[in-house]
Amino acid sequence: MLATVLFTDIVGSTIRATELGDLAWKDLIERHHSVVRAMLGRYRGSEVNTAGDGFFATFDGPARGVRCALAIVDAVRPLGLEVRAGLHTGEVEMMNDTVGGIAVHIGARVGALAAPGEILVSNTVKDIVVGSGLTFEYAGQHELKGVPDRWHLYRVVDAA
Repeated sequence: MLATVLFTDIVGSTIRATELGDLAWKDLIERHHSVVRAMLGRYRGSEVNTAGDGFFATFDGPARGVRCALAIVDAVRPLGLEVRAGLHTGEVEMMNDTVGGIAVHIGARVGALAAPGEILVSNTVKDIVVGSGLTFEYAGQHELKGVPDRWHLYRVVDAA
């Protein structure tokens, strides 16, 4: 099926966890997860997995996925957290209770390239959301580890 995948990751989580200690970090992560889940609910995203301090979610529309990522970046700042996010739209495979396929790998690789507070999207996402009020800035051509070819990525700069 066609889906938009979103990956988020807390920037500097290991350092922050070390500074706070296990108990305080656990509390902060629980608040982070609560905020992210609230945004996923608002934008009709489906949580697929949490990997420590990151989220993997899917959307049936890329514009909602991008808007959700923007909301997450803003919503976790009051917690003293900075996240990075990446999105890609493509064919995914349902594998038992999870989602897989090359589109998932691409989304994860795009997210890994984002800077703190940044949301990067593949050219596919940018092209599909034309007319949505979302604004992008070219972020260059990148190799995505393990994925063929070079990929044009775009930074989300605004949402009208």
